[in-house]
Amino acid sequence: MPEPDTPMIATLSPALISRVTPDKISSVTSEVVTRLERLCVETMTSLRCADMFRLFLVALMIGWLTPLSAATKTLLIVGDSLSAAYGIDVSAGWVAQLQQRLIQNNMDYKVVNASISGDTTANGLARLPKLLDAHHPRIVVIELGGNDGLRGLSLPEMQHNIKAMIDKATVHGAKVLLLGIRLPPNYGKTYTERFHRVYDDIAGESKVPLAPFILEGIATDRALMQADGLHPDAQAQKKVLENVWAELQSML
Repeated sequence: MPEPDTPMIATLSPALISRVTPDKISSVTSEVVTRLERLCVETMTSLRCADMFRLFLVALMIGWLTPLSAATKTLLIVGDSLSAAYGIDVSAGWVAQLQQRLIQNNMDYKVVNASISGDTTANGLARLPKLLDAHHPRIVVIELGGNDGLRGLSLPEMQHNIKAMIDKATVHGAKVLLLGIRLPPNYGKTYTERFHRVYDDIAGESKVPLAPFILEGIATDRALMQADGLHPDAQAQKKVLENVWAELQSML
């Protein structure tokens, strides 16, 4: 469960290195051909222009046939303290473990963790456009709402914010995975049930996959929770990852 008071931002991954595009290759090729033609006319070397063009074309074809390495795809996570590794080492968090699993499975994804402890859905919605422009993610994982619930914020507003985030990510060409959370029972049965139902409604209306409860099998086990009773400890992070992976795997 997210921590509403102490802000903490997870370190963002570095931007990908830009690669040469076919348009740039075409432009460079045209310039080289023009210079080669001038060279033939001006120097009139013993090597005929036709022979020079043949050599040039052979070299060019070899370059084209050499495969370019595929661009690494980005998986963007926008969440709160549950994804920002609150109270534990960042390298032990489920997001860091996700990156390691992707590497081990030879999946060409770079994980960008844009989670901030204490964030609400309104904060996430405000931050998302710049994140999309900066990283052009293939997949966006949204893990927000817990702080809205803990602070008693409007549930319709929370629903609106998450749906707007999904819409923005989808328009940007990304697939979206929504991660659900539940509130402690002391918030009352009526409110907690309405809160949890928000995620089901959003997933159904927006037609996105949903991991119903990111802390499934963890929240009720004190041995896996930190002293505050809201955040999973380091040993619980693998289980958190399994809860996410169950829905994420098919999207990769």
